[in-house]
Amino acid sequence: MIKNIHEIRDPIHVFIKLDSQERQVLGSQPVQRLRHINQLALTYLLYPGATHKRFEHSLGVMELASRIFDVVTNPEHLSDNIRDLFPQINDPDKCKYWRRILRMAALCHDIGHLPFSHASEDELLPNAWNHEKITRELIFSDQMQPIWDDLEPPLKPEHIVKLALGKKEAPDLEFTDWEIMLAEIIVGDAFGADRMDYLLRDSFHTGVAYGKFDHFRLIDSLRILPPPASGKEGEISNEPSLGVESGGMHSAEALLLARYFMFSQVYFHPIRRIYDIHLKDFLLDWLEQGEFSTEPDEFLLFTDAEITSALRRAASDASQPGHKHAERIIKRKHFKVVYERNPDDIKKNIGVPVASLLKEPNEKEFGKEKVRIDTLPAKGGT
Repeated sequence: MIKNIHEIRDPIHVFIKLDSQERQVLGSQPVQRLRHINQLALTYLLYPGATHKRFEHSLGVMELASRIFDVVTNPEHLSDNIRDLFPQINDPDKCKYWRRILRMAALCHDIGHLPFSHASEDELLPNAWNHEKITRELIFSDQMQPIWDDLEPPLKPEHIVKLALGKKEAPDLEFTDWEIMLAEIIVGDAFGADRMDYLLRDSFHTGVAYGKFDHFRLIDSLRILPPPASGKEGEISNEPSLGVESGGMHSAEALLLARYFMFSQVYFHPIRRIYDIHLKDFLLDWLEQGEFSTEPDEFLLFTDAEITSALRRAASDASQPGHKHAERIIKRKHFKVVYERNPDDIKKNIGVPVASLLKEPNEKEFGKEKVRIDTLPAKGGT
């Protein structure tokens, strides 16, 4: 007998369910590749338990996004103006279609990640490329199109792309209010399922308690907010958003604090970022043309396993490209922190960044190739 509903055990969400049609997407090469992409790159060199993959994270985002969708579209949680704004909610067939789109977008939202994820992707990809653009190309690829067509009902890949990336990462696409709201469920800066899952999952696997928050209460208190009045009197913004009822405020605050502490203690840990520098330097030497291919079939062949194998070979063979950088990673001969900016230095307002003042004397002492100034990215996320 064919089993229609399949259950996957998960340490964060206990069981994640999907049907036989959705398993076609789960079994695709772009999604299966995520089994071999570490969620936190080389963080396991500091936190040994951080060996979890983007595969289980993507499943977790799909699960949380589904829960959020079910809560915010619950008839008991809808006002008349929300029903008028989103007629899709009143149509069972359309609601079912968009729930499936949401789940598949959540499952595929990370398929464009490079090996070891965010490690300097802006320098390892051609100009104007990032992992979001690769995700978009893969969703539209010849590998995925037959799967979208085979689902019942068939899914439009442009709908999946919009929800997987959001308006910020796909400004050239036209979004309806409905699509803006659904994309926020996945990639929203405030209450996105992506953010919720990576905080819970990364906290669990690193053994750091900071990332925990009451996501059950938070999700149950989420609601669709109507477009707020903006600026001029009577002018209405055409972008709805997710909000939280007063009963969920403490959970929402806990989410913000969890994110702050996880970034300060894990994601922006100075040694972890130093390993990213060594990895980037190695890849620039090791990769042909110094960058990854963006052609789908070639891109899908690169995983953490291939890079790790190359690192180990290069670390033990001085003739291999990137030998010195590989040795720093494999033999843990990483750079040390000389200076970290602090508020007191900013208050002194000496006119020149302290890091710049320290750069020249340290270059004279250790050599230019051994001195780096690391700047934290403006865009957060894992």
